[in-house]
Amino acid sequence: MSDQQLEAIRRLLRCIPSGRVTSYGRLAARAGIPRGARVAVAALRQTPDDQPLPWHRVLRADGRIAFAADHPHYAEQLRRLRDEGVVVSGGRVDLSRFGWAEDSPELLLPADD
Repeated sequence: MSDQQLEAIRRLLRCIPSGRVTSYGRLAARAGIPRGARVAVAALRQTPDDQPLPWHRVLRADGRIAFAADHPHYAEQLRRLRDEGVVVSGGRVDLSRFGWAEDSPELLLPADD
C-alpha cells in the first residue's frame, strides 16, 4: 500500500457527511483502489491518533459494524453513529437509507493544501 493510497482514503473519508455511512470497499473504490477494502481497513488502522477521522462512518459491505459486539470500539462506533442520527439495529445500518450516495456532491475530494 502506497502513501498516496493511504492519503486518498483518508481524504475521501473526511468528505463523508455526518449521518451517512459507506463500506470499506466503496471507500477504497472511490479513492481509486478497486477491490481495496483491506487497504481501507489498513489505512484507518495506520492513521495516527493526532489525525482524527470519522472512522465510525465506515462499515462492512453488508452494513454491519466490523467490530465484535463485545469490543470497546463496537460500543464507540454505535454511539457515534446514533449521535449522528444513523439508525443501527442488530449492529447493522440500512445502507439504502443511510449510505453515502455515489453521486453525492460531497464526493469531490478537497484540494491539496
